[in-house]
Amino acid sequence: MSDSKRMKAAIQQVVQELMDGVMKKVLVSDPFVKEAHHSKKPLYAVLVPDEIFKGSHFERRFVTPFGKVWEKLAVVAATEGLGYGTMGHRIDGYVREERLHRIAETLNRLEHSPKREDKIRPDWATELAYIKAGKGELIPVSVICDLYVEDTVNNRRYAFELKAPLPNSDQTKVSKEKILKLHCMEPPLVDNAYFALPYNPYGSRENYSWSFPARWFDMKHDDVVLIGDEFWDTIGGTGTYNAFISAINEIAAEYKERIYREYLGIEPPEYSDATLTTLQEPGEVYRV
Repeated sequence: MSDSKRMKAAIQQVVQELMDGVMKKVLVSDPFVKEAHHSKKPLYAVLVPDEIFKGSHFERRFVTPFGKVWEKLAVVAATEGLGYGTMGHRIDGYVREERLHRIAETLNRLEHSPKREDKIRPDWATELAYIKAGKGELIPVSVICDLYVEDTVNNRRYAFELKAPLPNSDQTKVSKEKILKLHCMEPPLVDNAYFALPYNPYGSRENYSWSFPARWFDMKHDDVVLIGDEFWDTIGGTGTYNAFISAINEIAAEYKERIYREYLGIEPPEYSDATLTTLQEPGEVYRV
């Protein structure tokens, strides 16, 4: 089996295991019971069709386990692409004391910057240069990164803080602190560390406009930020993004049909070639 076929099969296995688990839950272990819904929420039941709440019941049982699927898919892509990937990897190193002070100073300035025209804007290159100029005693530091990847051919190592595409401010602050520490370790224990989002709900990088991470990173310009295809191709090599899309599209129709028939109890709508829904960007769907 070729590398691309192996990656596709591995990606599909992760998604299939997730979807099979969700289907088992909503059909067998935790189904939507109309009578129970009517008893618990009689007013809702009178005003709103049961099908709406049945859909909400499915969504809650789908979204929760999906929270970790991006990390699992990233490990697959990294392992099949560059050679090795793992979640929750601990990196123990040393950072000079003044650099640690400057990291705290930089984060505090961004957090407490006035909400005016003179507000301090994040600038990764400038901040990192200032922090790395710090001297002092070497202090032991541990960082647990969301995703750790090794390029086994070129002997390069990468760390990633992998967050949902709309992260909150606190998550992003913690991630930036960890990434700064990784960049400041002596000797360096990774070749690069990034803040990564698995897909872009805004389409293009220049249109990304979720305000919370923008407090900590220039999401449109900082090269430490990877979004969507930039992330997938970095962890798996060129073409990983397209392999990801192809793998998901191949199995999507089967699960949609099962949800319609087995869960909702209705026939799937008739799709033509002109209206088939396909995945174009991880996490986004378009009509093509």
